[in-house]
Amino acid sequence: MSSPVARSEVFADRSLFGHPKGLGLLFLTEMWERFSYYGMRALLVLYLVNAQHWTAARAATLYGNYTMLVFLTPLIGGYLADRIIGTRRSLVIGGIIISAGHFTLALQGETAFYVGLGLIIVGTGFFKSNVSTQVGQIYADGDTRRDAGFTIFYMGINTGAFLGPIICGYLADSPSWGWHYGFAAAGVGMVLGLITYVWGREKYLPGIGLPSFSTVDSIVDQGIPVANPMHGIGGAALGCFMGFLGGGYLGLAMGGVIGGALGIAILGTHGEERRRVFAIFIVAFFVVFFWAAYEQAGSSMNLFADRNTDLTLGGLVSKPIPASWFQSVNPAYILIFSPVFAWIWMTLGKHKMEPSTAMKMVIGLFLLGTGFVFMIFGARGADQGLRVSWVWLCSAYLCHTLGELCLSPIGLSYVTKVSPVRFASLMMGVWFLANAAANKLGGTIAAMVEKIPTLTQFYTIFVVSSFGAAFAMLLCVPLLKRLTSSVKA
Repeated sequence: MSSPVARSEVFADRSLFGHPKGLGLLFLTEMWERFSYYGMRALLVLYLVNAQHWTAARAATLYGNYTMLVFLTPLIGGYLADRIIGTRRSLVIGGIIISAGHFTLALQGETAFYVGLGLIIVGTGFFKSNVSTQVGQIYADGDTRRDAGFTIFYMGINTGAFLGPIICGYLADSPSWGWHYGFAAAGVGMVLGLITYVWGREKYLPGIGLPSFSTVDSIVDQGIPVANPMHGIGGAALGCFMGFLGGGYLGLAMGGVIGGALGIAILGTHGEERRRVFAIFIVAFFVVFFWAAYEQAGSSMNLFADRNTDLTLGGLVSKPIPASWFQSVNPAYILIFSPVFAWIWMTLGKHKMEPSTAMKMVIGLFLLGTGFVFMIFGARGADQGLRVSWVWLCSAYLCHTLGELCLSPIGLSYVTKVSPVRFASLMMGVWFLANAAANKLGGTIAAMVEKIPTLTQFYTIFVVSSFGAAFAMLLCVPLLKRLTSSVKA
């Protein structure tokens, strides 16, 4: 453990636009990891449909299963980091495995393809929730910079998400290189992120992410219940049974992880802490509706760009651009608007007018539904066999981006504020668990894109689900405020 002096210096540092330098290091680390993830994500469905000649339904199903597992494993990795290895070691282990996965994808053959995906899934489990947890650990309790800090951190995510599809997509689309060079470029990005983190962690994150057992020991001394392995095993067994009945082996895996998380988090807490845990699970439920619609970007909206959009941009370019480049539109918007939102939240906070996290998420869901209204307008032309203007996709992505900025970085901050300290990474894993369920649901719906009679009808599904979830969550805002009354959330 680091000394109190070292930690106080980390908390007090304001040299990076009013934030600790450690935030900058985590910004760069996550930037390169997201470069690798989003670079490969932009290629996956297009590679399967155009190079491997899969049907859209089969490609969308695999995409949904893969992205579900990418967001499922961080819950397990978060628990291991909390209890055994610490977030620092977990990041390094995860980075190495993710790199190996991307380089394996660069090899020829079906076996290498599936092994590569499997390695990325496992590596992300060690990496994803723990880097976000470390952002929360560099801010002291009650530090008003936390939400703005997570918004800045979110810019790192989206810098990588912007560059990944452009570079990997260019290589994949180029006759001189090809798909497997695009996958290899994603691996290079992860290696750069790993080198960056190992280089700067001692200097800029002293003591952050080391395993700590003192918190658990002090809790036991106070007589507060602590989750033991049987809590998780019992919950996981029940969850596996219910999940298998509902969805076969993937349902079994999802049910087991959800049940284990519920058992550990709920049975390991009581009173005010347990109420906060319930609040996180309620928020995570509504997040599923957001990401199931939002993640159409990598599947049905990616195919819409490839099949139904004028890739010459109305004659602005002489030859069609790679369809995968549209995957960079959303992160480009985020880079533009993240500083604006950080300023808005800080300004409203100073005047005691900042909406609660739950209310911000309601706004985010509403903006998401508005984005799909633009997709409906574009789909009308596509249903007539036309290649429609790029404006429809870009307008939809703009609304989705504004909605994301009201929900995603704020949600990361919310989890670090509301979670019991000893379950910080586990609860961050629960946040990503919602993403896992959403990606599976989104992939299942995307697989129906060729079965539903028209694209207009298909995108109407997400207008209804987003607006409906926004209204339902609005009704839950007073309940969430009561459940988290002991913290400013």
